[in-house]
Amino acid sequence: MGDVPSEQYILDIIQDIRTSKLYTDLLNAAHFEASKPGHRISDLKKQVHAGLVNSGWDKKLRNAVAKFIQTHPHVQHPYIPHEHTKEPLVHLRKAQQAWEKKILKSLNSMCTELSIPLARRRPERDQKDMSMRWTELGIDGPDLSQIRPVYAPKDFLEVVIGLQNPNFQTGNANGFFNLLGIVQIPLKVREIDELRIQYSDMSINQCQTGVDDFADIPSELFESERVKLGKKVLAACHGPLTQEYAKKGCPVSLRGDLWCQMLGIEVQDIDILYFEQLKSYVLQHDLLVDNLLYKDVKLTATNDDQYFVFEDFLYQVLLPFSRDTWLLNHFNYTSSLPPKSYIWGKLGVEEFAVVYPPNGVIPFHGFVMYVAPLCYLYREPVKLYYVFREMYSQYFFRLHSISSHPQGIVALSQMFEILLQNDEPEMFYHLRSIGCQPLKIAFKWLMRAFSGFLSSDQVLLLWDRVLAYNSLEILPVLAVAIFSFRKTNLMKVTTFSAAEAVLADLTTLQVVPLIQLGLFSQ
Repeated sequence: MGDVPSEQYILDIIQDIRTSKLYTDLLNAAHFEASKPGHRISDLKKQVHAGLVNSGWDKKLRNAVAKFIQTHPHVQHPYIPHEHTKEPLVHLRKAQQAWEKKILKSLNSMCTELSIPLARRRPERDQKDMSMRWTELGIDGPDLSQIRPVYAPKDFLEVVIGLQNPNFQTGNANGFFNLLGIVQIPLKVREIDELRIQYSDMSINQCQTGVDDFADIPSELFESERVKLGKKVLAACHGPLTQEYAKKGCPVSLRGDLWCQMLGIEVQDIDILYFEQLKSYVLQHDLLVDNLLYKDVKLTATNDDQYFVFEDFLYQVLLPFSRDTWLLNHFNYTSSLPPKSYIWGKLGVEEFAVVYPPNGVIPFHGFVMYVAPLCYLYREPVKLYYVFREMYSQYFFRLHSISSHPQGIVALSQMFEILLQNDEPEMFYHLRSIGCQPLKIAFKWLMRAFSGFLSSDQVLLLWDRVLAYNSLEILPVLAVAIFSFRKTNLMKVTTFSAAEAVLADLTTLQVVPLIQLGLFSQ
């Protein structure tokens, strides 16, 4: 964010707060304070202000401003029309639009081949039946034999490595060095020295949650002190303070509450009602996307020893998620546009185009793994839902859309390739010489934020840092560290499949020591 926010940016913050429930609650609280007996008219403003501060409303307001700044960075493009500030690079806008058309075409083709509609109203009998078994949706689910994922990470990788900037010639871009890699879009990414500064709280000489072997202090003592401090941080109710605390990891017992505080989530009665409304939409209408989600759960989570027990839980979150039009808000600051389809019989008539699915998100193979690790943190579907929704709209959507954003999958892929070339040039060249581009193995890790590849506790330790540093750049750092850790075996392989086999099982890896070694060992 720039040193001095523009007047428009400040107005945007004010407008965001004015249209939120917080504003209504704050007004009601101010009216309550003003109506207290004993106030003098001359001091009314001061007394109302003091009452609001004593009731904690100043903290809630500061958290709301901090969240807006975190999700809407102040970026000025003086020479770019306002409608293109979502994605200033023309060739990436076009590539994203072409990708969206391809996904939608694939979805529509499936409808045609299987003779099933994108959406249909459920008969009353089916609605009652589904309502009765809402907590056991994995039993007697739909026939999925002919349903296939619309796309998988390897399909998206082909799009990413095919990106070209028509105005760029190798060697012309300042600071761009990716000669041996397969991402050839010259984006500015952080170098290792900048990353070391950004992640200085994770340096090797500092104790971390997720590391057991401390040199100067028993791990039990460190963890108990972290829990004590964590409780104080929670009591302070200040999101940015919680982020600072979480830079060294979150204790297991406090993680769920700490994440809610960092994400600005406080589930109230109105949120529970909204979730129930989404559930009613699921009961009323059957979407083709439901089958994609069912199939994805069956192919991923139910085949995973860590997550199969959460199968029904996942359906209770993902089906309402597909109906949630609140998620359309995130398209205001992403390069993507929500996919649209046409009402039956009105193909090509623009006024009959509707967003499909209602949340604007067509799931890919592995999408459910954005939710699965969170099932360890929250027992109530409602809280789990809102945490996942916020995680998706702040972070995960960037991992499957084409953009020039420094947190986007294109920049993260490029960062991975540049860091690996700099850290392990001999290994990079060896793998490339046998026809094994490292990104072709690491891309699925990045796109799924390592969920389903690491053990669940390690995924949560990794996501602690994503939230704490408000950055996905930790993902390529970890990916490079994993290649370095397996270097001895990788230098012996002679085929792509052999390299894949060396990196097939990551469940024994410890995330925090690897990141520390990757950043600070040289």
